[in-house]
Amino acid sequence: MAQYYRFDKENASRRAGAVALKDAIGQMLKSYQLQTRFNETYLEAFWEKMMGKAIASRTNRLYVRDRILHIEINSAPLRSELVIAKQKMIQLINREMGTDLLDDVIFI
Repeated sequence: MAQYYRFDKENASRRAGAVALKDAIGQMLKSYQLQTRFNETYLEAFWEKMMGKAIASRTNRLYVRDRILHIEINSAPLRSELVIAKQKMIQLINREMGTDLLDDVIFI
């Protein structure tokens, strides 16, 4: 019969000086000053999750440069709606990212 391993959280212990992987990666990104670029890449990768399929399917190109999000949209009505809701979109993205990543949005 196969024996299964059961994790016992109460009796688990870490060695002294051990750091969680999440904390170690965060420290590495901070020490090499890569946190901003990591956040920008995360935004590009999860654009559809943040803004929804309708907006993501009409977005051709997306990139961040100097805290400004550049979005190329192929739908004129959608572009005009997003221009109106620009500040709300900036707040949504900054809240989702957990940091003050964007200052402005430019629609191409």
